[in-house]
Amino acid sequence: MAFRYGNNLLYCNLIRYSCQNRFIAVLFLLRMNRIHFLRYFFLSIILITAISFSSFGTHLRAGEITVTRTCSSLTFRITVTVFTNTINTNVEFGGDDDWLDFGDGTRMLIPITPNTPRPDLGEGIATASFTIDHTYSGNGSYIISYSEPNRNANVLNMDGSVNTRFYIESRIIADPFLGCNDTPRLLVPPIDRACKGVAWFHNAGAYDPNGDSLSYELVIPFRDNNTTVVNYKDPSDPKFYSNFNTGNEEAAGPPSFVINSIDGTLTWDAPGAIGEYNIAFIIREWRKVNGVWVSGGFVRRDMQIIVDDCDNERPELEVPEDVCVEAGSTLDATIFGTDIDGDSVKIEAFSEIFNFPETESPATYTPFPPDFRSQPAQLKFQWKTECSHVKDQPYQVVFKITDKSPTGSSLVTFKTWFIRVVGPAPKWQSATTILANRSANLKWDPYFCQNAETVQVWRRVDSYAFEPDSCQTGMPDYLGYTLITTLPVKDAVTKIPTTTYTDTNGGQGLASGAQYCYRLVAIFPLPKGGESYVSEEICLDPILADKAIITQVTVDVTSETAGQITVRWVAPYEANPGQFPPPYQYRVLRAEGFSGNGALTERTTTNGLTFTDTGLNTDAKVYNYRILAIASNGTRLDSSSSASSVRLEADSQLKKIQLTWSADVPWSNQIQLLPNKHLVFRGAEGDTDDELELIDSVDVTLSGFTYLDQGQFNSTPLNDNTVYCYKIMTRGAYGNPLINEPLLNFSQIICAQPGDSIPPCTPETPLADKPQDCVAYTNALTSCNNNIFENIFKWTRSEDSACGADVSFYKIWVATSSDSKFQEMPGEIRDTFYVDTNLPSYARCYKIQAVDRSGNRSELSEAICFDNCPYYELPNIFTPNMDGCNDLFSAYSDSDFTGEIADGLCAITPEESKAKC
Repeated sequence: MAFRYGNNLLYCNLIRYSCQNRFIAVLFLLRMNRIHFLRYFFLSIILITAISFSSFGTHLRAGEITVTRTCSSLTFRITVTVFTNTINTNVEFGGDDDWLDFGDGTRMLIPITPNTPRPDLGEGIATASFTIDHTYSGNGSYIISYSEPNRNANVLNMDGSVNTRFYIESRIIADPFLGCNDTPRLLVPPIDRACKGVAWFHNAGAYDPNGDSLSYELVIPFRDNNTTVVNYKDPSDPKFYSNFNTGNEEAAGPPSFVINSIDGTLTWDAPGAIGEYNIAFIIREWRKVNGVWVSGGFVRRDMQIIVDDCDNERPELEVPEDVCVEAGSTLDATIFGTDIDGDSVKIEAFSEIFNFPETESPATYTPFPPDFRSQPAQLKFQWKTECSHVKDQPYQVVFKITDKSPTGSSLVTFKTWFIRVVGPAPKWQSATTILANRSANLKWDPYFCQNAETVQVWRRVDSYAFEPDSCQTGMPDYLGYTLITTLPVKDAVTKIPTTTYTDTNGGQGLASGAQYCYRLVAIFPLPKGGESYVSEEICLDPILADKAIITQVTVDVTSETAGQITVRWVAPYEANPGQFPPPYQYRVLRAEGFSGNGALTERTTTNGLTFTDTGLNTDAKVYNYRILAIASNGTRLDSSSSASSVRLEADSQLKKIQLTWSADVPWSNQIQLLPNKHLVFRGAEGDTDDELELIDSVDVTLSGFTYLDQGQFNSTPLNDNTVYCYKIMTRGAYGNPLINEPLLNFSQIICAQPGDSIPPCTPETPLADKPQDCVAYTNALTSCNNNIFENIFKWTRSEDSACGADVSFYKIWVATSSDSKFQEMPGEIRDTFYVDTNLPSYARCYKIQAVDRSGNRSELSEAICFDNCPYYELPNIFTPNMDGCNDLFSAYSDSDFTGEIADGLCAITPEESKAKC
């Protein structure tokens, strides 16, 4: 309503203005001249009275903001959707204090927008929405918010709801690193009804149009940016119950109000006081970028729950088990609904899959539109899936059943069904060996889903039978396959499907005598992502054994100086005898590391098939070997593939020790046929390799190359103060029936203590290791030498048995003075002294911290501080002419000078003096 006087307008919203607003209106009227004031006085009294009457019912119940981006620009389409109260009010959405803030320093008033009644949600409820495009000036994170003066009256779980602003917000992120992104969509309206004492459920039916993962969290409703409503109470607060300790539906405990962080289902078990409650929750996006989940935007929904006193039992839903379906197949299901009271029920379904365009094969269900039917009711679901539906995250279908009680009340139940659409497995055509360079020529059919992005080619030595479960996609780690290449599904220019690959093993050729097997996996593009089932296995015949085949590199003795490794190999039994006549001599070559030619040396020339290498540092180093065969006519055959020793690592954890091991070998150490387990040996500190005892075995096809010792052997827990020593025996195979298997190899011995939670003792206060040389300090200042000083200090290792004495290293903390904040210096100090060099002066303070093998840290020690030597200079000029500079004959020092002119003294610091040098 507007009062007009000349060019002045006073807008008084009949619904929203409180007593304070009416007072302002009267003051404005008094500013008019008295004649016109008398003319409008009585009219204003009538209108103010109407305001007082109408404000009781005002105004907003619920809402959210959703955003869609135009991916080729920084333009976003923003939609504000609200649900309003229409009891005792006819106010509409938008107006003179209804602000849409774009989060970039700009905002606008939303124009008046008509309401649409929602009788399906109950009496007195309507909805309205406003959409606008907004272009941002650059990338960034923006909070888009909407605020208007009043919520509806009499909300129980906040103070003064009718005079509380309604505020909702959503965050968008414009970032090339994350790619194009929209906010989540919400399909189920944010108004729901509940019955006192009966558990209540709700689900927003949210999905992300870009395929991002969603999480859910409860928050407190806002009345402004980062400002919660006054005196908010959780719906399960004792304030709303006369029987709080037995307030749940079963009367067996207190009530609860929670949200499922994964599927978004809200559960209130069970409502107490009759009336209206407002809640809020955030739906947050998560996108996997380079293998890491990154939090994206969010939608903050403000929702209302209306609790009635009704004599009614909640209806029930029966939905299928969560399912994975191969793209291209049709999914049929029946959802059943019942009601214990015999009331008629209505089953509804909410999901993005029902909203796909007709060209993208949307899912359907009947009856549609849903209506109330006698129970047991049925909903028939059908979806013919396509390749475009493949997605890493499952689709969420929310089913809602509502009963219709003769008393007029109704209750609902929500259940969620997850459907994941996966890509079909690629199909092989052939795999053949190219003898000339010992490579493999692989061919497969054009992939069924040409919207996939890449095809992965995986390889392993030796066959491994495997059939994935219905929801098991991609290549499982435990199968022992290695990814050797990733190819586009089709050429980017010609669009011709990719169907071939030649495996040359990085130009080295495939290992003689080994059987190679391959599988394929298709990968779909982000952000939806997704992958196919792994293909069936296709295997080559064993590669021609026309050179020596290394079969063993096993550690016999662990030592820093007297280590021993035994190497064995098989003769080149398929070499051409005319070109390479036997018998053969063999040259054994050794290098350091898992692979490569580091410190490559020839260890021996022998006619046999075994060699024992001695004088090694098997405690700290990994060695790899290769065998070069020489025919009786002096002709050299190609070198064998290299094979490394097994390297074992130990990680101390709380009350346990984690073992991991690895080797770079041409055979497979993950074999499927028995005996296939790796063996774990353990002994005491100082035991030799032969003295360690077998304590367990590991099926590496299931667990990988890892073992956790928690004292399960003989049911004897590990002792924190005991050192345990381990070695591993691996089992492997070439997959060639002419090469004996399993191939057995031992690792070196490694020792460790279990971790503990006891921090080490605090180091004693450090002591200076030598006095400061003040003569050198003074000479350095006058000679303009920089960063030549050093501080040396030492401390002692505590032997107190009351705290952990297992110190692994120390950390140094430094500050400019004892009153300054100490900062941790990089590096780990293994000694009990420290030399801090290249300092511009001595002035520094230090503290010491001990760190034990479990990563526990002690308290910081007391500080040791070094001060600069006393150093004073007298000015070489004295001009007492009261010009404010050098008026006084006064000494200054490098420690006292503050950099300001004081008492007529103009001086420069030693640092400024050095800058002039």
